[in-house]
Amino acid sequence: MASPNHQAVVTVAKRAPLEIKQLPTPRPTGKEVLVQTLWTASTPLDLHQADGGLLVKHPQVLGDGTAGQVVVIGPEVTMLKEKDLVFGFTFRNEKEKAQQEYVCAPENLFGKVPPGWEDRLSECVTIPNNFVTAWNALLNILGLALPWPKPSTFAPSPSPRILIWGASSSVGQYALQILAYYGYHNVIATASPRNFDLAKECGAAHVSSYNSPAADLKKDIEARLEGKVEVVLDCIGSRNGSVAPIAQIAEAGTKVAIMLPVVVKDAGEDVEPEYTMDVAEVVQWQDEVETMGVRTHFYLEDPFLSSHLQPDIMPTLLAQGVVKPNKQKIVEGATLLERAQKALDMLRRKEVSGERLVWRVG
Repeated sequence: MASPNHQAVVTVAKRAPLEIKQLPTPRPTGKEVLVQTLWTASTPLDLHQADGGLLVKHPQVLGDGTAGQVVVIGPEVTMLKEKDLVFGFTFRNEKEKAQQEYVCAPENLFGKVPPGWEDRLSECVTIPNNFVTAWNALLNILGLALPWPKPSTFAPSPSPRILIWGASSSVGQYALQILAYYGYHNVIATASPRNFDLAKECGAAHVSSYNSPAADLKKDIEARLEGKVEVVLDCIGSRNGSVAPIAQIAEAGTKVAIMLPVVVKDAGEDVEPEYTMDVAEVVQWQDEVETMGVRTHFYLEDPFLSSHLQPDIMPTLLAQGVVKPNKQKIVEGATLLERAQKALDMLRRKEVSGERLVWRVG
């Protein structure tokens, strides 16, 4: 039985310490389920909202990655039942946000935890938001074929030359895993040298250091791919760190998808961040390079993905071992607020690479 009120982590002002707010626990209606949140994973969006005030109206509940147990179901729910363990990308409004003790969202925003993963919710919670981001970006923004269910004879034809920038990021790892599953083998990635092995494990044919001068990187990538890059997924979205060097690599006809927002100035202990949503104007591109911003929240406009991506595709690929959770760094703390604040501070200080900040909610 859910309590009538519950704790939620909220922003109260830009760059102010997080606070706890008591919220009424909603009763699910229609196809909604009420989930007791057990684990969540912090994301750069938390930092963009807390420090930059990005698309925020204070007080704002943070978080969009949920793993927990269904406690109440709405009258029209058909896929889930009470006591099911679930994981999901829940993001659209206050009652769906993840950094609170109870989340209420439609059942199509969750996948049922596969057998054998019941005691591994801290791993499962690293998957939903960035798996959905990677899948939607590859399919609906870059136009790559990802038929579901995958036909046994499927092979991409032609197989484009693909660059994944930021392969050790959460989105980068899932993008590489998805591409490998579908047989896209002409894929090169960038990462820091310490994460080369991780990128190759996820499916990259070759890995280059993103710290290399752009001109040298372009030569290396084109030599390995035996031609110019045709498709780029920028999993970082940093004007100087990723977009600018990509602009020196992309040529006429290249499709470039960039995570939004583009960070113009990083948040720091005493620095307020700056962002832009204009991927076409943030740097100078060569003529006829097609640039697109990645707005994952719009994936629900695709009826098939709305119905299948989280309830069906995501848990199936986890169960099959196609999708592997990101490595986790467990954030400890005596209280919900302490864990949330500590995770946010670690994001601000850029303390992690190739792993996710995961912490217990309930």
